[in-house]
Amino acid sequence: MVVAQNNKQKQLESRRQELRREIQKINALRTENKSKERSELSLIEDFNYKISVLSNLIKVTNQQANLLTREINTNQKHITSLRDELKQLKADYAAMIVKSYKSKNQQSRIMFLLSSNDFKQAYKRLQYIKQYSDYKKKQGDIIKSKTTELQETNIKLLKQQESKRTLIAENREVQKSLEKERAQHRELMTSIKKNLSLYAAQIKQKQREAARIDREIDKIIRAAIAKSNAKAGKKANSTSFALTAEEKVLASNFIANKGKLPWPVERGVVRLGYGTQRHPINRSLTIKSNGVRIATSKGAKARAVFNGEVSEILKLKNVNPIVMIRHGNYLTIYKNLTSVYVKKGEKVTTKQEIGEVFTNPSNGETILSFTISKGFSTENPESWIYKM
Repeated sequence: MVVAQNNKQKQLESRRQELRREIQKINALRTENKSKERSELSLIEDFNYKISVLSNLIKVTNQQANLLTREINTNQKHITSLRDELKQLKADYAAMIVKSYKSKNQQSRIMFLLSSNDFKQAYKRLQYIKQYSDYKKKQGDIIKSKTTELQETNIKLLKQQESKRTLIAENREVQKSLEKERAQHRELMTSIKKNLSLYAAQIKQKQREAARIDREIDKIIRAAIAKSNAKAGKKANSTSFALTAEEKVLASNFIANKGKLPWPVERGVVRLGYGTQRHPINRSLTIKSNGVRIATSKGAKARAVFNGEVSEILKLKNVNPIVMIRHGNYLTIYKNLTSVYVKKGEKVTTKQEIGEVFTNPSNGETILSFTISKGFSTENPESWIYKM
């Protein structure tokens, strides 16, 4: 029980520290872009994300405080039990000492032994004297041990109470930050709603552009799959790559590292998650995100998340360069680069820099769009990337 609680507390503390670091990253990126005139959409996304992280931090901290409360209650009960036990032990020990003293006055040990009827009785009496002496010593040791345990439990209790006070104080500050973010979010949304129809048109245009890029990528992936299957003498309409023995090993290693892959940038926060979701500004519209959008700092480099081969470098009309890296029958796709450091067909290694992420000169934002797919079916990067 105690071990399970300690493990749970360690897990919660680890998660709390992760969330605190995430807030630091968000604040650092905000400070970096403070002088730029940023779009309402990017500001709303920032608010939504920070509100989400702050809410999670409050939730985790409350869980820690509740767990500490249970531990404190358990220790308080244990202290009460120890005190009662010690009181009884000391009373029994005192009675035993008094009895021993009276017995010593009435008759010495030597007389007790000499008055034995025979050697066997004398031997048994000697054993009794020794056992009685050992028992007294044992009782004294138990009292010492229980006293030490009581002192240690008291110290532990005081530390737990202090930790709980610290957590509650920190949570109050986080709650204030959350309320401030929510107030600013509401204020911005009130301003945006005045021109909602204009934003709706802009949103739909961006979605059409994103869908166009995704269709182009899908075409290229399908063509690559057909080519690999034709080369292997298989059906051209297959939904997955025909793999060589080497590629099978690579795909297997890629799968084995699910949840442990490094981030595609050294430092960043997820601005937009994977999947179909409500638009942060116009709730009547939905966004279909085939990957994640990661906000990072100016000059940030995109990195290969695993060993593989550059299968394609896309340069579409009015679109920043896109790099596709193949890992057996899996692909990782890195969109919105300003420069590319690799060539098609080049072998790359984990964390190798493959290009620089584009920084929008008008608002100072540096956003990498990152996708993982198996064949042409996309998968949630948050399930693959370590602590995304």
